[in-house]
Amino acid sequence: MPNSNWLHRLKELRILGIDPGLARVGYGVIDAGEGKIKMIDCGIIHTEKDHAEGERMVEIALDLRRLIRAWKPQLASVEKFFFYRSSTTISVVQARGVILMTLARFQIPIVEFPPMQIKLALTGSGRAGKDEVLMAVMRELNLQYPPKPDDASDALGAAITAWFQR
Repeated sequence: MPNSNWLHRLKELRILGIDPGLARVGYGVIDAGEGKIKMIDCGIIHTEKDHAEGERMVEIALDLRRLIRAWKPQLASVEKFFFYRSSTTISVVQARGVILMTLARFQIPIVEFPPMQIKLALTGSGRAGKDEVLMAVMRELNLQYPPKPDDASDALGAAITAWFQR
């Protein structure tokens, strides 16, 4: 975690949460302040499967730059990749590298949390299911409807966790 002394002094903070992937990068932007957290935006960066992997990485970087310029986050919270054996593991790790590089180019401080830590922060259990996490995100953001798709909800969870852990 970056030097968090400045985080404690801020009354409000705009946080960009990111759930990395290659086909879909979830993002969520929140404004957090004294006693309130508000969702500003959420969605996904989508890349086409029929494009070359390098082109997909460029698309992620370009779309993330657009989001950063539009919302001007003061902090980014990126979900750490949970390693498992899969044919897409390397591609997802590479996409995550593009995300971290893009955030660093904009000099946005980055915090990272593994999925279990996000679940623990939101629900009180590191083994919480998807539905429990979704309900916690909705509760914390006072949402009537679930954010869609799941990747966006996961990104919002990462952003909320950053606020809780600051």
